[in-house]
Amino acid sequence: MFTAAPGVIWESGNGKVACDHYHRYKEDVALMSEIGLKAYRLSINWPRILPAGTGAVNKPGIDFYDRLIDELLAKGIEPWVTLYHWELPYELFLRGGWLNPEIPEWFAEYTAVVVDKLSDRVSRWMTINEPQCFIGMGYLKGPGIHAPGFKLDMPEALRAAHHALLAHGRSVQTIRSRAKLKPIVGWAPVGESRYPVTDTPANRAATMRGMADVYHDNMWNNVWWGDPVILGHYPEEGLRVYGKNVPKFKDSDMDVIRQPLDFYGCNIYAAVPIEEGPDGNPRAATLPAGFRHTHFTWRVTPEALYWGPKFLSERYKIPVVITENGMSGCDWVALDGSVHDASRIDFLHRYLLSVHQAIADGVRIDGYFHWSILDNFEWAEGYKHRFGLIHVDYETQKRTLKDSAFWYREVIKTNGASLLFKGKHPEDASTAAQPRKSKRELATVLG
Repeated sequence: MFTAAPGVIWESGNGKVACDHYHRYKEDVALMSEIGLKAYRLSINWPRILPAGTGAVNKPGIDFYDRLIDELLAKGIEPWVTLYHWELPYELFLRGGWLNPEIPEWFAEYTAVVVDKLSDRVSRWMTINEPQCFIGMGYLKGPGIHAPGFKLDMPEALRAAHHALLAHGRSVQTIRSRAKLKPIVGWAPVGESRYPVTDTPANRAATMRGMADVYHDNMWNNVWWGDPVILGHYPEEGLRVYGKNVPKFKDSDMDVIRQPLDFYGCNIYAAVPIEEGPDGNPRAATLPAGFRHTHFTWRVTPEALYWGPKFLSERYKIPVVITENGMSGCDWVALDGSVHDASRIDFLHRYLLSVHQAIADGVRIDGYFHWSILDNFEWAEGYKHRFGLIHVDYETQKRTLKDSAFWYREVIKTNGASLLFKGKHPEDASTAAQPRKSKRELATVLG
């Protein structure tokens, strides 16, 4: 519905075919294996499973995921399943979608269907992806940003947010009560990251405070979402800032929302530079003109993967998994038949070194997932951006491994040693000196 609205999607694109993974999953999993991925984070499409949102199951839809899981496991790739990545069944939209207080139970029913089908082979689960986006940009900041494209007032948006948190909690309860294999459960919100523009004690402290901030006119923060899920209450700062816009809720709601999690997922692409202001509060610092940025014009700030996980780890005391990180490029197939995306290699090199440093400094990071394996449809941005390690020709569906895919293969093979190798031939990294010992290796999962 959202993509059919005139003027919403760049160049009027839609996701009906996109990279056609539905039909080409065996080829795609073979390419994942060629790169050496240890894990693949996939998202289940709710309306593909339950077209009406509840009730009758669409057998061809759930059978696709059944086959995909088997194919991944046959190649030695562990599936990490996300249950909600923004696709809301149309019939539930007509009933109010995330504004309807019944949606936590609808989501629990959907969760049960998926868990009953897949949990004999899947043990890694995530409930919802980026509520800051599908609520904050779908219900508050629209139109034309994310489905359903509403531009509501803050009270309604915060009500939808509360329902999303309840849905997360009900989903965790359902996973833990029905899973056949022992479940390892987390979620995947946006990780709002900051970093000190200069490395001083004052700026470091301001950075950590800045990542706990809540802003009155948006939902782009860590703690309004994370504190209820992990600590069982809304943050005092958020209650103060949102004030009378906070919906009335029962104390027992927090008992539902706060469920034991095994890891805290976070999607992190960039960070805001922070300095301590004259009043002692954190403020955004100005970066030089022409500062490096991706095709999406997101700033290239590898410090994001040090400070973001550090904040979440220290505040919530559970392992962190970087569930998305990557860059949009304007990649194309060169005359020699290859895709030379040197900027993506440099981007990943910088960001993974930050992951390595965070681990060396004691931050518990249990995994890193690159976004994404394939170029794909990017919602309102259509086909403007290419995030993949693999180039997709959308007309012919031909897949071409980019230079970054071969580079990333070596990172996985050496578990990060190639990141620190200074020689001319990265393929020699497996025999090069290993990086200095840290409390843990680079990551237990690279996907």
